[in-house]
Amino acid sequence: MKTIFRNTVFAIATIVSTSLFVNCDSSSSKKAKPTAVVVKNNIPAKKVIKEVTYQKPIVFIAGFDKGNETFYSKARNYFKEKGLKVIDGQYSLEEIIVWLNNNGNQRVYSEIHIVNKSNPYKGMNLETVIRGDKITSETLRKSITQGTLPTLQNVVNANSKIVFHASGLIENKALIKTLKDAFHAPENPKVIASPYHTIFGGKFADHYLAQPYYVFYPTAYSPGKMDLSKEIAKKYPEEKDIDWYDALNNEEERYVGEPYTTQFSIPIKWEFDFFNTDNQMPKFTMPEDVMDWIETQDELLAEFNKYDIPLEKFRWTWNVKGSTLTIKGRTTGLCVLKPLIKPYGDLEHVEPDTTNRRLYAMK
Repeated sequence: MKTIFRNTVFAIATIVSTSLFVNCDSSSSKKAKPTAVVVKNNIPAKKVIKEVTYQKPIVFIAGFDKGNETFYSKARNYFKEKGLKVIDGQYSLEEIIVWLNNNGNQRVYSEIHIVNKSNPYKGMNLETVIRGDKITSETLRKSITQGTLPTLQNVVNANSKIVFHASGLIENKALIKTLKDAFHAPENPKVIASPYHTIFGGKFADHYLAQPYYVFYPTAYSPGKMDLSKEIAKKYPEEKDIDWYDALNNEEERYVGEPYTTQFSIPIKWEFDFFNTDNQMPKFTMPEDVMDWIETQDELLAEFNKYDIPLEKFRWTWNVKGSTLTIKGRTTGLCVLKPLIKPYGDLEHVEPDTTNRRLYAMK
């Protein structure tokens, strides 16, 4: 017990002595060395801006001509004459994205042009994925959700432009939004399209834009150009400069700015199987019966209303085979195109400048 007490006293004495020694040394040090004052520099360092060297614009001819059509061949010639690199054979959005990822060398493109013949009623001819559905807002959203569509990798940034030369695309707001999502990247590019029709290889200009006007009739049951001219004049009362009857009888631009007409058709086909259902198959005796039945089917009517064309503008036929009812409809559309002409100076087409926000919408 005494030994423990001695050791404890000795330890305390040692600690006190050491403490005094340190304090003395510290005191003498303070006298010998004045305390240094450290001033922090709060001025932020300059942000280093990385300069981006953009690749030249590239063009995808995303389709091919059929029969006497020349849309894609004329577009190809136009962009080649502009000195741009043209890529053929990529007929789906999947192929275009994969090509950019594989050949872009992780360098940013300034502009990516995609040429695809379309209109606001028939939609795009471009596929979502290889041998997949044609692009609509629904089919494209499905591909994105399922993960079957690849994403862009280091070939675009926020200043890049993806320009669609696809007539009527900008009017489909749901599809434009989905296309922006399809081109998702760390820095999302701008998606650009025109509300006007895109024309390549015209008689007076290699590339120009035109304002479209539409009128429809049941295929094979045209009421005649005179009645159609009255109908389209009533539909577009604000347009005073077009002689609608002449325009509907004119198939090409005979002088700069002359309105002319193109034609297309929209087919519809529905199949209904009544084998495993309690619903009774309807019986039709005339086309009006088909239209009356469609109007009672909410889902069917909602799908049809996306066309924004009256039911009576379609020629309706039906067929019954066993328990399956097939309904077909087809309408013929006449599109009067009025080329955009400069409001002053010589009579010539307006240049399709993708930076002009009166001609192209940027999303």
